[in-house]
Amino acid sequence: MTMAESLPAQNAGERSFGRAAEGDIQRLSFTGSGREYWIVNILLSIITLGIYSAWAKVRRNRYFYGNTILLGRGFEYHASGEQILIGRLIVFAYLVLYNIMLTFVPLVGIGLGVLMLFFVPWLVARGLRFSARVTSYRNVRFDFVGGAGGAFLAFIIGPVLAALTLGILAPLASRWSYRYVGNNLRYGQKPFSTDPPLGRLYRTWVAPAAVLVLGMLIGGFFVFLGVELVGALEEGAEAPTVGLEALATLLTVLGSVLVLSIFGLAALIYRAGMRNVAWSATSFDGRHRLLSDLSRLRYTWIAVSNLIVTLVTLGLMRPWAAVRMARYVNEHTGVRFEGDVGELLSQIAQEGSAVGAEFMDIEGFDFGF
Repeated sequence: MTMAESLPAQNAGERSFGRAAEGDIQRLSFTGSGREYWIVNILLSIITLGIYSAWAKVRRNRYFYGNTILLGRGFEYHASGEQILIGRLIVFAYLVLYNIMLTFVPLVGIGLGVLMLFFVPWLVARGLRFSARVTSYRNVRFDFVGGAGGAFLAFIIGPVLAALTLGILAPLASRWSYRYVGNNLRYGQKPFSTDPPLGRLYRTWVAPAAVLVLGMLIGGFFVFLGVELVGALEEGAEAPTVGLEALATLLTVLGSVLVLSIFGLAALIYRAGMRNVAWSATSFDGRHRLLSDLSRLRYTWIAVSNLIVTLVTLGLMRPWAAVRMARYVNEHTGVRFEGDVGELLSQIAQEGSAVGAEFMDIEGFDFGF
């Protein structure tokens, strides 16, 4: 029996809290439609030249979190628009200063660029802590305790190694990032733990790697034909026809677009596969297992068709696309609780969360990473 077959057919809200059967899985669900928030967000973001987008993000997250249901209750998002805006302004000011210095005082600009390699991991760690601490479930907040050193390994060293090895070390980089996030996440006083097996990650990596190589070969063939045709036209004919020039350009452009498209498809297949492995290797409080059984082809189809619909409608159907993806991902995400779920939640509520609301007022900013 596959994981999809073992997931319960009913929604999470239809279950009672009693003692969970051995291997019982509670599935997440999404109850929103997208119509309730997007018009105001778009109009006010346009009118305020993008400034309202910080408050739009808050409204969007509150909507999506609130409609993500586990055991009959939704999650909550507690950030404010001011915190989002301040975080963005800090990052924007740093980038402006960097570009000014790079133009007029190159040595200082280069120094700021090097500093950014260490500044970004700090921002990532702070951003993850902020995102966790503004999220709650059943009035208990999440927390994140990771530092900048782990973020540097997971989000700087890992991607660089993956790029330098042409994707061969991508599963290792993904493992570092999932372990960094998962092992530093807390719900109340109880920790999460993530340790995805490297062998399973590499087995999942094979399919997107094959797609990428095949796509690059096909796309590269079209680019090669276009370049060769252009070279032949320049060397041979004194007055090449417009049709041949257009054909050469078309072949080159088609090959380039095909390569980029295949890269995007491979990335989507890779993302879904990595999520399945990493989430299914995650536990909460040492006993309760998270599960993910996304179909990689279905996930890729939804993402691609969402993009096409969004482009064709000039962004008007973007909320529908986001809800469509959220509903699919939630339906294929679950938690296998061991023991009495009600007792577990009551214990967590009694212990409370170490996260104080004062953090949100003093140093809590979303830096957009």
